[in-house]
Amino acid sequence: MTSSFEFPAFPAPRLSDAERDRALGQLREGAAVGKLSHDTFLRRMELALVARRSEDLAVLTADLEGREAGESPWTRRLFGWVGRVSAVSVGVRRAWAAEKLPALLLPHPSAGPLRIGRDPGNGLRLSHETVSRAHAELSVRDGVWVVRDLGSTNGTTVNGRRVTGSAVVRDGDQIGFGRMTFRLTGG
Repeated sequence: MTSSFEFPAFPAPRLSDAERDRALGQLREGAAVGKLSHDTFLRRMELALVARRSEDLAVLTADLEGREAGESPWTRRLFGWVGRVSAVSVGVRRAWAAEKLPALLLPHPSAGPLRIGRDPGNGLRLSHETVSRAHAELSVRDGVWVVRDLGSTNGTTVNGRRVTGSAVVRDGDQIGFGRMTFRLTGG
């Protein structure tokens, strides 16, 4: 009688951030030089962001490895530079927009909950068509500010994420009611 031993398979090494960044760069470059259609580029970017192994990334970039005739190192540098400049300009635009948001002053905690919406009976009346009559409520629970969506049609967001139910908010957060966005401030 013979016995056979099976050794447990070792899990594949974890994908490093550098490997993922390199693959994402190759995909951006491939789209910039026209090797990938827009839809293919978006799908491969999604797959690259959830990839767990190096082999998964290799499959996504295999057809982008070889250089095309006439593609020089200068061309690669130019596309890399343009991509970095574009990323900076997007970041500056976001920062600029964030600073221009109107302030929403947090009420005194003893004042009770602040109801927000289009209805004239609300503590904060917003007359924008994307704001529901009873849109949201801002209150203090256990010393923490909480925003609660009241079943609004166009939703309530905190820092760009939609609120389902309630969410904790802090001084400096961006809070949106429909398409109206504010920066919370303690005073």
